[in-house]
Amino acid sequence: MEIKRDVYLNEMILRLHNGMIKVITGIRRCGKSYLMNSLFYRYLIESVTDESHILRFAFDSAEDLGRIGEDPVALAREKRKVSPEKFMRFVREHTPENGSFYLLLDEIQELDCFEAVLNGYLRNPLFEIYVTGSNSRFLSTDILTEFEGRGDEIRIYPLSFAEFTSVYSGTPDEAWDEYMTYGGLPALAMMKTETQKIRYLETQLNNVYLKDIIVRKNLSSDTNLPELLDVLASGMSTLVNPNILEGTFRSEKKVKLSAPTISQYITYLQEAFLINTVKRYDVKGKKYINTPYKIYFEDTGLRNARLAFRQTEPSHLMENIVYMELRRRGFLVDIGVVEIRERNADGQLQRKQLEIDFIANLGSKRYYIQSAYEIPDETKRAQEIKSFNYAGDSFKKIILVEKNIKPKRDEHGYVTMGIREFLLDQNSLDL
Repeated sequence: MEIKRDVYLNEMILRLHNGMIKVITGIRRCGKSYLMNSLFYRYLIESVTDESHILRFAFDSAEDLGRIGEDPVALAREKRKVSPEKFMRFVREHTPENGSFYLLLDEIQELDCFEAVLNGYLRNPLFEIYVTGSNSRFLSTDILTEFEGRGDEIRIYPLSFAEFTSVYSGTPDEAWDEYMTYGGLPALAMMKTETQKIRYLETQLNNVYLKDIIVRKNLSSDTNLPELLDVLASGMSTLVNPNILEGTFRSEKKVKLSAPTISQYITYLQEAFLINTVKRYDVKGKKYINTPYKIYFEDTGLRNARLAFRQTEPSHLMENIVYMELRRRGFLVDIGVVEIRERNADGQLQRKQLEIDFIANLGSKRYYIQSAYEIPDETKRAQEIKSFNYAGDSFKKIILVEKNIKPKRDEHGYVTMGIREFLLDQNSLDL
């Protein structure tokens, strides 16, 4: 069964011969290698060049490492990365001087001094370079400086709901429940039983994602990083900051974990693409509010697995899915804050902050979006649109609900649509 990932494949094709190093980033197991080494490789052979002018190499493959005389066991034991000299010698031997060559390099961060190596190849007009990496180290200022502005990121994510349903055999409602519970890691689409899926997610989370951070950052084996991830997973889509979390550890877990350490751990989790932090934006004041912020998970299945599938609140999971879909579509996303003055029961004016779940920006486009899950009555609806009423601008305002509803506009011009309608139509925000 092949899962088409045409959006990302087209991005790779559009970047051919643009004079840059194409860097494909994303969480481990989200399909980067499959995209580059299967889908894109097939496109190159069918439309661009022949197999002899394509060099594929995976720095996390024991077989490929053996081809250059590296022992993966020795690398792990000695806690070192792949020798750049051995790899560069291998490239020289397999790329004679006649014609152009396409280098498809997987998990490039495992190569020592990879910035310098890639920069050298960048200056050779015969090389067209695509690389994958599972850490946002690729996006650091150092790398952008090293590549002299010639690093071009292609960010990919776990399967969207539309991609997931393209290979799912059940009904749309069953697909939604499945996706909300187990997420969109591509391997899960091939698994038949709940037991398989649960074990896969738990194994990946503990033995791949967290272990990778602990090893990469030289943390001790008894680090509180997993416990912090538990707290973040439990409080997903709620406002947090390191000081609040420090108090939580002290009062509930009886552990002393300082705010600066928590902040550092959150950065590590972000770099591994496990979580995303989203700042609040004052709509009327037109400025950012640094703290507190919200945490959303890259994949709901990994979040649920961290909590042993005990806390599967549909409203919070739907909000997380909406955030990730907006990011997939290329939007920059903030949490909106609208400050108002309102009289209390005693007739006194009080300042209140109303929230807009998401402000989605893409170029000149801006959308205000509420993820409401359900609106059983007019009281709930009035609560959801109150922040829209006070926003004071004409940007499009959308309410998403769990119920199947085709887009419809009310007397205020606010659009209500079902979550499936939103997720399955790439252009749903413009309807």
